[in-house]
Amino acid sequence: MSSAMVAVAIVAVLVALTAVLLLSWPLLRTRRLRKRFGPEYDRAVEQRDGRRAAERELRERELRHAELELRDLSEDQRKQYTARWADVQERFVDDPAAALADADRLVTSVMSDRGYPAESYDQQLADLSVEHAPALGHYRSAHAIATRSNGDTNTEDMRTAIVHYRELFHDLLNGRTRQTKDALS
Repeated sequence: MSSAMVAVAIVAVLVALTAVLLLSWPLLRTRRLRKRFGPEYDRAVEQRDGRRAAERELRERELRHAELELRDLSEDQRKQYTARWADVQERFVDDPAAALADADRLVTSVMSDRGYPAESYDQQLADLSVEHAPALGHYRSAHAIATRSNGDTNTEDMRTAIVHYRELFHDLLNGRTRQTKDALS
């Protein structure tokens, strides 16, 4: 085989590999985002103008999240928050509405101590979605119940909201930041 034929074969293989990479890159990106964001990926696709716009937003969330100075809670902080959560649950029996408001404030306090900005509810959702996507549906449900303005929230709904808040609370309390996970790996 002449050197010209070898060069042509090498170029053809390189072109084919490049084409395969270019064609598979979007699929790999989609798979990675679906895995990382879980149901939040589907929600973003549903709310945006298609998959590309949703994936762009999710990548922007990742970039913003990478800029946050997140930290793990100390053992003392975890103990204090656990005691405060137990208090919220105990008070629910006597004053469900107040306990629900306290649960919301407590979750926000844990977020803040972990380093998540408390700019707005929507921004909290976006920031939390990067590392806490599985618990995000619980947070949405709890927040929806807690912020009902019509005043017809019954005790069972409030109990359900407390249970939903608890899911995110435990995820935030016991979760480790991605940076810490990477350092431990």
